[in-house]
Amino acid sequence: QVQLVESGGGLVQAGDSLRLACAASGRTISYYAMGWFRQAPGKAREFVAAISWSGGSQYYADFVKGRFTISRDDAKNTVYLYLQMNSLEPEDTAVYYCAANSLGSYGTGPGATYEYDYWGQGTQVTVSS
Repeated sequence: QVQLVESGGGLVQAGDSLRLACAASGRTISYYAMGWFRQAPGKAREFVAAISWSGGSQYYADFVKGRFTISRDDAKNTVYLYLQMNSLEPEDTAVYYCAANSLGSYGTGPGATYEYDYWGQGTQVTVSS
C-alpha cells in the first residue's frame, strides 16, 4: 500500500519562501518517480516539478523560472519529497499535491497527471500580495 502525505503549506506574503514536504511510504517506493502538481480554484491541476527515482533528473514547469527546487531523500520504505519555493507570487496560490509514478519512468513525460498512480491529499499554499 502506497501512501502520500503532504505538509508545509500555509499563508505567506509575496516574496516569501515555503518548503513543502511529502512523506511517501511503500515497500518499493524508492523506485518511484515523484512529482508535484498544483490546482488553483476553478482551474485544472497543473504540473509543477518532478524528479526521477534516482534523483538524478529534475523537471520543472516553465512558470517556475528557477524559483522552485525539487528534491528527495530516500529511506527504507519511505521517500521524503520536498519542494523548496522561493520568491512566491500571488499566482502561486493553490493546493499542492504530491504524486508518485510506480513505473519509475514516463511514457509521455513528467507533466501529465495520468503518468502518476498515487496522489496525496494536498496542502494549501496561499500567497498574499
